[in-house]
Amino acid sequence: MLANQIGHYSLILGLLISILLCGVSIKDFNNTNKQINQNILSLSFLQLVFVIVSFLSLIISFINSDFSNETVFNNSHTTKPLFYKISGTWGNHEGSLLLWLLVLTLFIFLFLIKSREQPKKYRILTLLFQQIIIIGFFLFVLMTSNPFNYLFPIPSEGLGLNPILQDPALAIHPPILYLGYVGTSIIFSSSLAAVAQNYVNKEWGKHIKKWVLVSWIFLTIGIMLGSIWAYYELGWGGFWFWDPVENVSLMPWLTLTALLHCIVVLERRAALTSWVIILSITTFTLSMCGTFLVRSGILNSVHTFANDPARGIFILIFLFALIVLSVGIFFIFHKENNKSSNDFFWLSRETSILINNWFMMYFLSVVLIGTVYPIFLDVISSEKISVGPPFYQKLIVPFLIPFLLFMSLGPRLKWIKSKIENKNSLIITFVISVILTFLIIKNLTTDLLFYTILISAAFFLFFTTLKELFIKKFNNISQTISHFGFSLLILSILFNSILSSEIITNIKIGERYDYNKGEIFFKNIEERKESNFKSIIASFEIKNKNGKTIELNPEIRIYNQPVIITSEADIKTTLLEDKFLVMNLVKGNEYFNIRYQIKPFMVWIWISVLLLSLGGLMSLFKRKI
Repeated sequence: MLANQIGHYSLILGLLISILLCGVSIKDFNNTNKQINQNILSLSFLQLVFVIVSFLSLIISFINSDFSNETVFNNSHTTKPLFYKISGTWGNHEGSLLLWLLVLTLFIFLFLIKSREQPKKYRILTLLFQQIIIIGFFLFVLMTSNPFNYLFPIPSEGLGLNPILQDPALAIHPPILYLGYVGTSIIFSSSLAAVAQNYVNKEWGKHIKKWVLVSWIFLTIGIMLGSIWAYYELGWGGFWFWDPVENVSLMPWLTLTALLHCIVVLERRAALTSWVIILSITTFTLSMCGTFLVRSGILNSVHTFANDPARGIFILIFLFALIVLSVGIFFIFHKENNKSSNDFFWLSRETSILINNWFMMYFLSVVLIGTVYPIFLDVISSEKISVGPPFYQKLIVPFLIPFLLFMSLGPRLKWIKSKIENKNSLIITFVISVILTFLIIKNLTTDLLFYTILISAAFFLFFTTLKELFIKKFNNISQTISHFGFSLLILSILFNSILSSEIITNIKIGERYDYNKGEIFFKNIEERKESNFKSIIASFEIKNKNGKTIELNPEIRIYNQPVIITSEADIKTTLLEDKFLVMNLVKGNEYFNIRYQIKPFMVWIWISVLLLSLGGLMSLFKRKI
């Protein structure tokens, strides 16, 4: 109970410091000193400390199962393992908003520490814009989503955490994802400050690039962790389902990736200044939109854990105010200092980056329309529809072909003006890619022409980046590794989707099921009891045509609080394929429903995303390599 009080009053003190910070910063803005007032740094640190204290107080309440706290009561239970009591702190609406606030205050403090060489007025304006966002979130938390609401009489037991959230990957997925989401707030604030100070130039590009990289790396890893969790925990057996909440994380990633490439052009040639600012504003706006869609209850998804229109309205009004503020500042203050710098020669690296930016904006538009169109249709006509994978595949996949080709050729072009060098080598690589693709898929029952072109383009990018790794060695290795990771990602996804197979059947203990590639034998089941659930663990023997046998042990868990039944898949992973088995109870009889999948190159999807992130990480610490 004491922790509850400390957490609540720490939040109020953090809000008061925000207001004080704004006052001190405005006073210091016109001061002739070259460095910002030290009190600003001290207050920013103090604000961070209060939010940390508040967050730790909530963790302590969860650990102690303090059910006088409404958030703990709604999301915890005494029988939960300690690890999930702690991760339950951010596994709910109120706690996750407090985590947002923690990351917001952490980032602005780090920004002040790391930007000492930057102009004073630019730093103060960045701080002020960031404080506007922080104050908005303080008010949102205190007025609509207070994690320290007091309950009386005090319940003796909590309602428990949703069992599908009791998973190691999902325990670390939100903090990593939020570091990416909330990191875009610093890009947003500093962009507005740079526009207001007419400071959008090469120096600013170099300075802001590391913040773009930090957000991009965390967002990439966060999305991957969510994808891994959905793969094995939800029993879908896939890595991406075009779920609306997945889509709202993908949209800022697309704009952030486009921004990362444009920052390089700004850094080199002081060009694309307007486009860089627009992408900076759009990225944070999309992050906020994602928060609005997830918190408002508008979206119906397994990922959403808030269903409160009042909260949605608050975020919507706040988001609208931020958009008006940012658009107003852009149109009033932004000056294109050197318009001729945006005139690129048709064959240059700048042009290739710009064209791939257009492709990414197209992909963004498809994802945006597919995500929000069902919402508008529901509002206008009360007709409920869902937009599934075929919509995205038909609209996105054809444009991946030129996108991959530009990714292959772009890094080989020079800045300002270029010509295609080593044409023969490129032609030979392309021909090898086409022949290799044809040899691989000629025996597959699929759309031969279309997949030949798409996989050829992916192989072309794969071989050209692989060649770069060996020839240029450590010259721009971060970019090469990221592009290599992306080519590997596309190839893994393509072969995974083409070569995957699935068996769905009902089977009882002691029964065998023959399919065209082997046999499934249901050996037995055993029951176990853990602190917060009972489990039924099955033993299956899978034998392929060559006589090779593996054993898989999928599990059904019956949680005690809340009373929910979950299916836990068993997966055998090798470098070539995943063998995935999940089962469900069939009510009223002795049969179990099983889904057995063979998923080729599954592990390479995760490895390729890690390579993408590694490229970003190497770019961030480039000077130290």
